[in-house]
Amino acid sequence: MSAVCALRSRCFPRQVLLGLSAAMSRSYSLDVSAPLLRTQGYVDGRWVSAASVFPVLDPATGQEIARVADCGPAEAKQAVDAAYKAFHSWKQYTAKGKPLRESLGEVTYSASFLDWFSEEARRVYGDIVPSPAKDRKILLLKQPVGVASIITPWNFPSAMITRKVGAALAAGCTVVVKPAEDTPLSALALAELAEQAGIPAGVFNVVPCSRETTPAVGQVLCTDPLVAKISFTGSTATGKVLLKMAADTVKKASMELGGHAPFIVFDSADIDKAVGGAMASKFRNSGQTCVCSNRFLVQSGIYERFVEKLGRAMDAELRLGHGSEPETTQGPLINTRAAEKVVHQILDAVSLGAKVLRGGKRLHGSFMEPTLLADVTADMLCTKEETFGPLLPVIRFNTEEEALAIANASNVGLAGYFYSQDVSQIWRVAEALEVGIVGVNEGLLSTPEATFGGVKQSGLGREGSKYGIDEYLEVKYMCFGGLKP
Repeated sequence: MSAVCALRSRCFPRQVLLGLSAAMSRSYSLDVSAPLLRTQGYVDGRWVSAASVFPVLDPATGQEIARVADCGPAEAKQAVDAAYKAFHSWKQYTAKGKPLRESLGEVTYSASFLDWFSEEARRVYGDIVPSPAKDRKILLLKQPVGVASIITPWNFPSAMITRKVGAALAAGCTVVVKPAEDTPLSALALAELAEQAGIPAGVFNVVPCSRETTPAVGQVLCTDPLVAKISFTGSTATGKVLLKMAADTVKKASMELGGHAPFIVFDSADIDKAVGGAMASKFRNSGQTCVCSNRFLVQSGIYERFVEKLGRAMDAELRLGHGSEPETTQGPLINTRAAEKVVHQILDAVSLGAKVLRGGKRLHGSFMEPTLLADVTADMLCTKEETFGPLLPVIRFNTEEEALAIANASNVGLAGYFYSQDVSQIWRVAEALEVGIVGVNEGLLSTPEATFGGVKQSGLGREGSKYGIDEYLEVKYMCFGGLKP
């Protein structure tokens, strides 16, 4: 029996785990051009220091990458004031035309939102409405709301900013960005790029801060009367706190909150395509995305074949390692708390009868083995709360109605996926799933051209698409009277 694992069928190849140990003993550095490596805040077109700094850590090794200015309420207020001042001129402008491989993909994805919304700025159309009276005209004008507070997560530290900021700037708003304390360097690099691109001072501001300072900074960004709009991506619990703070000044709010996505495989599905979709949907970013599939429901007629093929795919395609290594597909989780949560869900499921078919163990630091669980039931913790890690629990079901009941038994509804070749069933299930995003025979969904957002407690509003810019606009009714017939 190997010291690495108890059952051969549950192991990843020994050389993969040995390679992980070797990678963790190496020293890694940031491979980034000097101008983009910024560690100060960015306020009113200037790089600003703070009274203290906080460390940014490599989650794979725990080593310090950089020390970043720990901006507080004073810097946040300065940023809001600068954005408000800049708004009055910016709104007059007219429109003019992860593992390393995942990180590179995110950069392209981030840029795509700027491309998209730079064109959407040309299409912020108002309306001329037929009037019931001959002596007046009815016009509906679209105008920018004002200063927007942008609060973003760590898992897509560039794309979550550009998806919001691209729409805000295109609408004519100015912004103050508060990036996650784990990943502030991406936001500061974007500030450097904005400066290089000639974005006027005060239009784009960044106030990085530590976990300890975040509540005070968030208070300013959500309560200052000069802030007209809040856009947040993160947990449902935090979103509720921000909404309460914003309520006193009745701010417009967009909330992209937690998910708990079902992934349903019906008997009629192409099993190989379903396995491919499951791999893409679950293990992207090591399971740390809000649209990752969390609950896998497989119909009884194909259950064993699906689980067997999925296990083989995990063995063949997943490689643990440091994100800088080109062959790595699965990096560490963001911190040890995230790994502990996955371990807790696995232990709970096993105690209630689930079987571990692959993985199941926590490795060095915050690394988790990608884990496949069979014989999962709806009373297990992993089916009740979002995992945010590489855990794939498979539930057996018999009927379409049963699958939908399990899938919809959640107070959140961001994304949902299913595989079927029955056209009638596709329409029924797509309409019945209580989510904002549906993948039919597809495991990767995100694109600038389509909406992104959920229902229930998964949030408010939509990002991306032609509708994303509306989140940063107000509609003004203008009645032009006294006209001669």
